[in-house]
Amino acid sequence: MRNVRAAAAQMGPIQKADSREAVVARMLVLLDQAKEAGADLVVYPELTLTTFFPRWYVTDQDEVDQWFEREMPNAATEPLFDRAADYGIALSLGYAELTEDGHHFNTQILTDKTGKIIGKYRKVHLPGHDEYDPERTHQHLEKRYFEPGDLGFPVWRVLDGIFGMAVCNDRRWPETYRVMGLQGVEMIVLGYNTPTVNSQKAEEAGDLRMFHNHIVVQAGAYQNACWVVSVAKAGDEDGHPLMGGSIIVNPDGVIVAQAKTEGDELLVHDCDLDATVFGKETMFDFKRHRRIEHYGLITGQTGVIPPAE
Repeated sequence: MRNVRAAAAQMGPIQKADSREAVVARMLVLLDQAKEAGADLVVYPELTLTTFFPRWYVTDQDEVDQWFEREMPNAATEPLFDRAADYGIALSLGYAELTEDGHHFNTQILTDKTGKIIGKYRKVHLPGHDEYDPERTHQHLEKRYFEPGDLGFPVWRVLDGIFGMAVCNDRRWPETYRVMGLQGVEMIVLGYNTPTVNSQKAEEAGDLRMFHNHIVVQAGAYQNACWVVSVAKAGDEDGHPLMGGSIIVNPDGVIVAQAKTEGDELLVHDCDLDATVFGKETMFDFKRHRRIEHYGLITGQTGVIPPAE
């Protein structure tokens, strides 16, 4: 058995006025709880350090850039990295990244148990729009503030296993899981900030949105025989609600742990990485069963092209 005791560190709301230091103090409380629970890995959400700022339409780039981190760790987050290293706990967290050459990404990182960053992922599937849309109930301007990720879907060896990362909307796209699955991924960690209300379909029921939130993760886990730790930032941020529903899903696609609140909450589950072997060697033995000669459309085109009439 290759057991990883994974902790999903759901975060409650972060208001626009909250400082990085105040957020990290909350993260440290969850890290302390994870230590008490004997966790090997703590996964925090997308944009852990700030409010979900793509809901705000801003034209001043300097104002936008205040939400971005120019280095990681930095002065505000160093206490988190130091304590995790002292505890011997690996971390994954999401943040807005501003590179030295001026690029903006929605980023997730993974450390080993010494606090060393061993992996970086940049969100590929950016939802929303890039200009103010008066027809929406609220704005979702990720395409304005971020560039699509440029690192692909790599995986890393850590904690005696093969780990990958994704961010929020990536979880809705089967290609996300499959590219990592083709590299033998055994656990995918991802964070999300998902509005409770669909900005373009306000009448959409909340339970349907939660169903969609969960089914895509469960399908990705099952179809690639891997664990998935999916972690929310949730609750009311300055009048804009985000859904919770953080989950840990096993390689059979079964939810084995689920958040009960929309606040700071820790889910802990023992994840046997060897539990991925059966699916990878039977139903989803890619080498024996995949037929790539028929999959050309997946990489050959983006939008839909219907057949000729």
